[in-house]
Parts: sequence; C-alpha cells; structure tokens
Amino acid sequence: MRPANAPVKAPRRYDASGRRERARRAQGHVLKVAEELFLRDGYARTTVAAVAAAGGVSVETIYKTFGGKPGLIRAIQQAGLAGAGPRPAPDRSDEMSAGELEPRALLRNWATLTMEVMPRVAPIVLLVRSACATDPDMATLLDEINSGRLSRMRHNARRLADRGSLRHGVSTEQAGDIMFAYTAPDLYDVLVTGRRWTLEMFGDFIFRGLCAELLE
Repeated sequence: MRPANAPVKAPRRYDASGRRERARRAQGHVLKVAEELFLRDGYARTTVAAVAAAGGVSVETIYKTFGGKPGLIRAIQQAGLAGAGPRPAPDRSDEMSAGELEPRALLRNWATLTMEVMPRVAPIVLLVRSACATDPDMATLLDEINSGRLSRMRHNARRLADRGSLRHGVSTEQAGDIMFAYTAPDLYDVLVTGRRWTLEMFGDFIFRGLCAELLE
C-alpha cells in the first residue's frame, strides 16, 4: 500500500508518434512493392493477394488501408506526385510562385519539379490509361488524375497572369492548357522512355517550350 504522504506520479503520456512512423513506413513499403508488381505484370494480372504477400501484410490490411487495387494505384500516383523533396512538390510550386522569382526562373523551377515527379508518375498514369478499356474504376481514376493536373496547371497559369507575365494574346485558360500539354505523361514517354532523352534534356525542353509559348 502506498503511504498517505507519498508523491503521486503523473501518468505517462502515450506517444503515438513512433507507431505512426512505423505505419507510414509500412505503407510506403507496400506501395513500393505494389508499384513494382503493377508495372511488371500489368494492372489486370496483379492481385491484391500478390501485393499483400510481397509487402508482408494481410489482404485485409490492403483493403482497410487502400481500398483494393484502385486505391493502391491512386496512392502510388499521389506519392509520385509529391516528389522526392522534403515537402510535397505542389506545395513547393506554390511557394515559388508566391515569391519574387522572375518569370523565366519560375518556369525553370516548374520544369525542374516536372523532371522530379515524371519518372514515377508517368508510368503509373499510362498504366491506368491502358486499363481503362476493361475497368470502369480505372476510367474514373484517369478522369480524376487528368482533372487534378488540369486544375493545377490553370492555378499556375493564374499565378503568371496575376504577375502580368503572360505573352500578349495568351489567355489564362490557354496558358493552363499549354502547361497541361507540356506536363503530359505522353511527352515524357515519347522523349525519355522512347527516345532515351536524359531528364536534363527533358526538363530543358519543357522550360524552353513554356518560355516560348507563355512569355513575351
């Protein structure tokens, strides 16, 4: 029995940060092996059971965490879009456009971000497109991906327009469409995958093309 005058110990506060970090790493591992399987075997032939086995988790965990194959693909695409930097690429893009960079420097940085995310995003988006013919979920996801990218490019175009940087005769909507075209996975596939361009060549092509189309 504790003496009446003994000090009362404060209850230990539970720190869930370690558990969250372990869960984050486990999910990242599952997405990595799922991405490898999808790109190697295709969408239709890759099963949730195969992903679970390769990732060292249960099938139930895959469904609870990602919602099956469409959810896995969506999570892979979003992880690729975030890029490899310490902060998500879209956040870094907004920070750049909100700063004092002159228009050419801003377009150069946006081209660099495209170089960063395309190696992972483009193959997955093209995989989704190839699966659309037979899978309605993939058709829906492709519409979602394209709509999100178009919205992002229009947002960037408005940033340029607000600065008064757009070339005379180019509307904000047209500028968004131009940026949407230059960031298409097809362009990466043709030049980098097909023609074996380096990422630096690809990024420079995007930069010079956007400058020519958008700026005076």
